[in-house]
Amino acid sequence: MTLTELYSWLSSFINVERGLGGGPSPAAEEHFKLDRIKLLANMARHPELSSPVIHVAGSKGKGSVTAMAAAILENAGIKTARYMSPHVSDWRERISRGDGSFFPDAVYIKAGEELQEIYHTYRKSQDSLQTNIQQGSCPGEPTFFELMTMLFFLCARLENCEAMVVETGLGGRLDATNIVDSAVSVITVIEKEHTEYLGNTLAEIAGEKAGIIKKNKPVVSAKQEAEVLEVLRQKALELNAPFSPITDSLAIPGMQLQGAVYTYNAALAVKAVQLAFHGIGRADMEKSLRGLTLPARFEKLPIEPPFIIDGAHTPLSVRHCIETFSGLYGNKGILLFGCAADKEAAAMAEILIPHFSHCIVTGIGNFRANDPGAVYAAFCSAGKNDKAANKPVSSNALLSYIPDTATAINEIIKLSKEKKLPVLACGSFYLAAAIRKQL
Repeated sequence: MTLTELYSWLSSFINVERGLGGGPSPAAEEHFKLDRIKLLANMARHPELSSPVIHVAGSKGKGSVTAMAAAILENAGIKTARYMSPHVSDWRERISRGDGSFFPDAVYIKAGEELQEIYHTYRKSQDSLQTNIQQGSCPGEPTFFELMTMLFFLCARLENCEAMVVETGLGGRLDATNIVDSAVSVITVIEKEHTEYLGNTLAEIAGEKAGIIKKNKPVVSAKQEAEVLEVLRQKALELNAPFSPITDSLAIPGMQLQGAVYTYNAALAVKAVQLAFHGIGRADMEKSLRGLTLPARFEKLPIEPPFIIDGAHTPLSVRHCIETFSGLYGNKGILLFGCAADKEAAAMAEILIPHFSHCIVTGIGNFRANDPGAVYAAFCSAGKNDKAANKPVSSNALLSYIPDTATAINEIIKLSKEKKLPVLACGSFYLAAAIRKQL
């Protein structure tokens, strides 16, 4: 088996991302539940328990916190495995060493072959699979994310990793990663997101995220809205889990990840490492973070005028992103925006439009459900633009609609060079991936 064949097999299970139900409702729990991953883990002899885990959930910042904590551990000489999603250019970005470098190809392939054997055993154990699924008496087929999660644990065990830093995929309580017995849980900033899966209020969403908290194990929390903080504190109290809210940033001179949000996330990562692993000095921690880079986290592409791509896709993350961009380049740049159908396009449009002289709305590909026409309509409304939604307009208009992503990228490069203006592309990691691939 090759790496391409392995990912092709995993991709044949892509289903959650295409819109299965999920969340706190009974119908949602039919799809998002831990039965399948627990069965797979048992058949694999529990690789998720092979080393201590820092477990990270939240709405924003969990990727950078995961990467930072993993980098600190790896650079301290602790062999670390890092699990993040989604990937931007290479699926192995999801499953890597603590410093972001990939495992040897042989590790992925051997773990993949082991996973396939486990999967076939799982299938055989499900007597009359389809019949049982219909009758509600069978866990059913595993999802893409569940299998990818198991592949991560298998890779970490094969490499004899001494630590794992694991980012949740969606939510927390019913997330496939929540079979770990974490040494410390980290809850980053919680916003309204994935409401069709996690609930319609901040308190409901916080309850889902708080599901990763473990009995008697410490919890690190970002600054939260009052109702969110109350939910997290109460859950920690119920489980006798020491609760550490972090309010200060950690400014690290020379850190490549730009923006105030990353100095704050650095403080979360450092606290998590301090609670889970002892003996790593502060100076060594800071040194580990200076050279850290992450794809699509305020990433400057090697072209001119400056072209920044960022996966920001919630109102708060977009606000942080535009603060950094405007601080560097002012308010006359060009925006390329595309987001998934379940995101708050109107709220993000209100934040973004005042900071750009030109805005182009586009699609984000086919992996996630998206409706660029509806996003364009939201931008028209936010910008009080009288052009009809879903109608293409000239690329040099203030607000443009180019639904084809590749065409939009070409147009924005052309416009940027003509006007000598910087570009910010945000709204989705899938848009960032498309840009990286094309450029």
